[in-house]
Amino acid sequence: MNTAQQLGFDENAKLLIIHADDAGLSHSENRATIQALEKGIVNSYSIMVPCPWFHEMAMFAKNNPKYDLGVHLTLTCEWENYRFGPVLPVSEVPSLVDEQGHFFKKREQLCQNATVEDVEKELQAQIEKALTYGLAPTHIDSHMYSVGAHPEYLKIYKRLGEYYGLSVLVNEQVMQMVGLDPKIHIKKNDFVIDHTYVGEFPYFESGGLAAYYQSVLENLGPGLNLILIHPAFDDNEMQGITVNHPNFGAAWRQQDFDFFTNEKTRDLLKKHNIQMVTFGDIRNRMASDSGQTI
Repeated sequence: MNTAQQLGFDENAKLLIIHADDAGLSHSENRATIQALEKGIVNSYSIMVPCPWFHEMAMFAKNNPKYDLGVHLTLTCEWENYRFGPVLPVSEVPSLVDEQGHFFKKREQLCQNATVEDVEKELQAQIEKALTYGLAPTHIDSHMYSVGAHPEYLKIYKRLGEYYGLSVLVNEQVMQMVGLDPKIHIKKNDFVIDHTYVGEFPYFESGGLAAYYQSVLENLGPGLNLILIHPAFDDNEMQGITVNHPNFGAAWRQQDFDFFTNEKTRDLLKKHNIQMVTFGDIRNRMASDSGQTI
C-alpha cells in the first residue's frame, strides 16, 4: 500500500507537493518564494528562523495563512561569506557554533561537535520563535537535512513534530542523501513520503534544471511525491551569498523559480493527472491517527 492509499486516495493517484525551502534566507529568496506561491504552482514553503530576513517572511506568513507553511529547522550554514548562527545565545548552545559563533558549514562538523542537548534546545527555540510571531506551521523539515547528521538528532526532530502536532518530513531518498539507513531509522509509525526529488547538479551543469524537473513530472509515479526547490533571483544579493557555491547557487535558484512559475509547467500537471496536496492537507487527513508522523 502506498502513501496515497493510506491517505484515502485511489492507489493510482499521483499526489504532489511542490515545496520551496529556504524562505527567510535573503530578501531575494523571500521575493521569489512569495511570487512562486502567488503566481506559480509552488504550494508549500518553509522558513529558516535563524536567518536575517526571517522577519520579512514571517510577516508575509502571518498575513497570508492560506499558504502551507513549515519551519525549516536549521543547524548548518554552508555559505562562504554569508554567516549566521543560532537563535539562542551562543552561551546556551556553544557546541553548535564555530569560533566566530556561526553554525558549522557541514553536517559532518555538526555531528562531530554538537551535543544532543544543544541541538534539542536550539530546534525547539526555532519553533517557539515562529510561534511567537503568530505563525501557524503545518510541518517541520530541515535545512541540508542536518537533523540526519546523527541518529539522536533525528529522534529529537520526530519528537518535536509529535510534541507540536506538526507533520515531519521523513523519506528514504533524503535519509540516504545524508548517510542514514532508512531500514534502521524509518520506524513503524513514521508516515513516509514515497518519493522526494531534488534538482541534480549534472542537469544544471549541462544546460539547465528544466529538463530534470520536466522529466520528474512526466514520469511521476503513484503515491505521495515531493519536489524540493529553492527559488530566488540571480541578483547581486544572491550572487554574494552563494559565491563559489554553484550547487544551489544564485543561477540554480533562478532556474527553480523560472520553471515553477511557467504556465507550461502547470499544463504538465494537468496532462499527467497530477493532484496537488499540502502538508496541511495530509495532517488533517491523519488527525485521527495521532500515532503517525510525516
